[in-house]
Amino acid sequence: MQDAVADVFVKLLDLDIEPVALAFVEERPAGVEETDAVVPSSCTFWRHAENRVFYAPAEKHFNCPIGAHVMGFDLPEGVQAALGAAVGTMCEVNYISADEVPGIPQVRKPKRGIVYGRLGELPIDPDVVLLWLTPRQAMLFNEAADGARWGDEAGRSVFGRPACAAIPAALEGGRPTMSIGCTGMRTFTEILPDRMLAVVPWAGADELRRSLESIVESNKTMQDYYEEQKSLVA
Repeated sequence: MQDAVADVFVKLLDLDIEPVALAFVEERPAGVEETDAVVPSSCTFWRHAENRVFYAPAEKHFNCPIGAHVMGFDLPEGVQAALGAAVGTMCEVNYISADEVPGIPQVRKPKRGIVYGRLGELPIDPDVVLLWLTPRQAMLFNEAADGARWGDEAGRSVFGRPACAAIPAALEGGRPTMSIGCTGMRTFTEILPDRMLAVVPWAGADELRRSLESIVESNKTMQDYYEEQKSLVA
C-alpha cells in the first residue's frame, strides 16, 4: 500500500521530490542500518531519507535541541541547557515570545529513535509522510485536506516556525498539515525557496489520496471554465 500511495501522491501533485516517511520506534527494526551521519538538525535527516532507508537513534538528533524537543525525545542535561539557550536567543531577538514556548507541540509516541526513508521503501508502517510542495501543489493539498473550507476557521492547518512542529501537530490533530517553514529548516535542508512542507499522518493517507483524486479533477474542470471565460473577455 505504501508504494501505491506514494505513486498517487507523486502523480496527482506532480512531485519532483519523492515523499519520505518517518516511523517513531522503540528499537531499530531488523534489516535497517543505523546511520553514521552527524547532522546539524533533525530536519537534515528528511533530505537524507530521499536517498535511503536508515534508523537514527535519539542521540543523533541532539545537535538540534529544538528539533529533538519537538520530536519528543528525552533530553540529557547538556541538551536541555542548549535548548534553553536556543530559546533564550530566539526570545532576545524577538523571533518568538516566551509565552509561545509551552504551546509548541511534541511527538508524544514513545520512541528511542526514528526510521527514515522514501515512503515506498520503508519496511514498516510510517507514522507520518512528508511532502515538499510548490505553491500550486500546496493549493491542491490544502483543498484535499479540507483546509480551504470557509466557515471552519479551526480546521485551517498551516503552521510557521519551527517547521518540524507540523509533525506532532499532524499526529495530534489526526489530519494533514502544512508548514510555511522556518529559517532553520531552510538553512539545514537547503530546500528550494519556493517549497513548503506538508505532513500527512499515515492513518489518514489513504483518505487524503482519495480526496486528492477528486480535487485534482475539480480543478481541471474549473481551469477549463476559467480559460473559456478568459477567451470570451479577450
